[in-house]
Amino acid sequence: MQKIRTLIVDDSAFMRKLIKDILSASPRIEILGTARNGEEALKKIEEGRPDVVTMDVEMPVLNGMDALKIIMNEAPVPVVMLSSTTKEGAENTLKAIQYGAADFVAKPSGSISLDLEKIGQELIQKVLSASKVNIKNLTRPQTITKKAHQQTKGYSKIDPDKEILIEEQTASDWEISSKKLVCIGTSTGGPRALQNVLTKLPAGIKAPILIVQHMPPGFTKSLADRLNSICHITVKEAEDGEALKEGIAYIAPGGSHLKVSSGTKGPVIKLDLSAPENGHRPSVDIMFESAADLSGFSKITVIMTGMGADGTNGLIAMKKKGPVMAIAESEETSVVFGMPKAAIATKLVDEVQNLDCIANTIMKYI
Repeated sequence: MQKIRTLIVDDSAFMRKLIKDILSASPRIEILGTARNGEEALKKIEEGRPDVVTMDVEMPVLNGMDALKIIMNEAPVPVVMLSSTTKEGAENTLKAIQYGAADFVAKPSGSISLDLEKIGQELIQKVLSASKVNIKNLTRPQTITKKAHQQTKGYSKIDPDKEILIEEQTASDWEISSKKLVCIGTSTGGPRALQNVLTKLPAGIKAPILIVQHMPPGFTKSLADRLNSICHITVKEAEDGEALKEGIAYIAPGGSHLKVSSGTKGPVIKLDLSAPENGHRPSVDIMFESAADLSGFSKITVIMTGMGADGTNGLIAMKKKGPVMAIAESEETSVVFGMPKAAIATKLVDEVQNLDCIANTIMKYI
């Protein structure tokens, strides 16, 4: 088994040792070395060519953000940022993802987290996941635009002749006149993917949009605010009890499941703190399964970049209970082709599309 060679970058000697001890507990990770600041990190990356780098944001000489920009421009390597949970920390984390960071881990407390062991397993998993990302898609330029792109050639359904257990929904059967609900699930690489899709949707879109992006508490509000500032549609962090409205995208708050139920005047959002599903809260599966029970709507599901298989069971549940058109992101554009691959394997995905085509595909079904 080839080990994942990891470089640890942090200005605190205590934190470097703590992170080293945490990661060394995994037999799949080898510590290549440590660096005290971004300048040292650049030299060690050039010399050692690590598989993954963990990077603190605040450091002297050359901070983590500036170092990240240089790394992704000159010697791309998957970088996992360590971030504080403050509002400023959350905003910096989103900037880091825009610059090309593979993922991030939220420190439990402050710049020096004596209790970092609390998220030790998460840190290990993020490093393992980062080693599998498509670095080409992390370094792809992100264009912020409010103009919809023309749809380019996509992909036909995988193995369309293979028998499936659920009656297949086709575009010709689709109910154009019915009310629509869009449900999007994503994880690693998701913030960039969401920006690509949501900025291309028109303000007058005749559907509410529910989104689960795997993120811890404190970060989804900053994500929603940032997307809202660059999109035609309204993007907000979902609130318990609010009614669904067309033209609004609701992002599940980190740490809470997002469900939808029928209210006296229409569907309403329900947030709950029930147990994580397959390690995730919010969970795409739980959102999809909840949406499956909502009557009077045709649903459009979208599963994009992410590690694991969250969303697959929910997709199966939705396909059993009514009209659903399912879209998955292609391997070609996914940062991590895990969640889309698992969904495609069910043979229930109707279209596999490059990221740039997903918004237009959603609109085709609306």
